Amino acid sequence: MALKKYKPVTPGQRFKVISAFDDITTNKPEKSLLCPKPRTGGRNNRGKMTIRYRGGGHKKMYRFIDFKRDKDGIPATVKTIEYDPNRSARIALVAYADGEKRYIVAPHGLKVGQQILSGNGVSPDVGNCLPLSEIPFGSIIHNIELRPGQGAKMVRSAGSYAQLMSREGKYANIKMPSGETRMILCDCRATIGMVSNIDHSLEVSGKAGRTRWLGRRPRVRGVVMNPVDHPMGGGEGRASGGQPRSRKGIPAKGYRTRTPKKSSNQYIIERRKK
Repeated sequence: MALKKYKPVTPGQRFKVISAFDDITTNKPEKSLLCPKPRTGGRNNRGKMTIRYRGGGHKKMYRFIDFKRDKDGIPATVKTIEYDPNRSARIALVAYADGEKRYIVAPHGLKVGQQILSGNGVSPDVGNCLPLSEIPFGSIIHNIELRPGQGAKMVRSAGSYAQLMSREGKYANIKMPSGETRMILCDCRATIGMVSNIDHSLEVSGKAGRTRWLGRRPRVRGVVMNPVDHPMGGGEGRASGGQPRSRKGIPAKGYRTRTPKKSSNQYIIERRKK
């Protein structure tokens, strides 16, 4: 994985830093694992805008990703490493010994031709999926389930990883990418390794047009709005707007928005750092 920096031959390329895509092995996705992805433009079923600053963008096809990894004991061979427009990480096409093909989120270091496995009694190698009860302490993991059999819900974005710290009874203590330490049932599964495309956070779009290609419209600051539109709007000249807050008045810095009575609070051992 490498980054590509352009010479400043145009204003849009002066600061442009994007992926070199040298880890991609093909540009033709598996047709049987594709489906159309309709765009909403931030509108609900009545046509009312419910999410601001969305619209436009390039057409996309959705890739079905196997987050459950429930084909236990059947070896799968990595066929390709591909680009997925719907996520920051790379995806890998794997072919199982029984002929079935599936997409998985590709971990960093996964190579074409490599064999991966899932299930109990599997060795903790990169790309293998196994229960938290069988993963060695200190292992780097991703694609973590919250409930057994639910499918991976956490640590799925590019370059992210969690660490298995310890086990107490039927729970495993996991240190999350945010710094939070939480308990997860040992029956839940996780995949060994960190998510691919680790340099994603260092990319620079270079121009506003690239953001429009991703379907994101220009975002307007609350300070420049009118008082009727935002709590920080109005004032004479370039007024700073006082305390930073959202359109609904919720403070933006240092204010805890997590529900104190949330049932999953009991599983958090240490909150994330501010």
